Amino acid sequence: MKRGRRFLAIGAVSIPVLGLTLGLGLSAVTSPAQASVTRARQLYSEQIVVLNCLGKGQVRPSSFILACADANDYLAHLHWTSWGPYLASAVGTQEENDCIPYCAAGHFHAYPVDVIFWGSTAVTGEPGTQRYETVTLLYPGARPPIYNGHKYVEGPKTVTMSLWGPPNPYPGVSLG
Repeated sequence: MKRGRRFLAIGAVSIPVLGLTLGLGLSAVTSPAQASVTRARQLYSEQIVVLNCLGKGQVRPSSFILACADANDYLAHLHWTSWGPYLASAVGTQEENDCIPYCAAGHFHAYPVDVIFWGSTAVTGEPGTQRYETVTLLYPGARPPIYNGHKYVEGPKTVTMSLWGPPNPYPGVSLG
């Protein structure tokens, strides 16, 4: 009898523990959407920045210099609509010096612009931080003129260029 009672007692404790273990195990199963978010967090850092001319990371800056050498071309009044691991988008104004007759005596002109920062790579020396590598400027109206070799003409509706940042130490290999 004692032997039967021990078996019964072990069974009475084991079955609820087994059920609890299975219950916990099942609650750890994630939905496909949760798994996707987890994978995205593993692939992309929590900190996404754009590097300014001094190499300092900024998040959602209200202004951003495009011409670091002389600050004669910059984005102002930026209002961010998104800031994520794939891209950041904003609306604002591009302020550009016409440099006529020369830059010190030139005048700044404002152009409405939609801004997209995109492409990311790791920030050297800052584990867990990624930086945007490219900017695309879309002009919904007037746009800055360009010199075509003979005269100034209206510039393109879309301009894409690399952003400032330290060079990739491994050319041909994406770090992001």
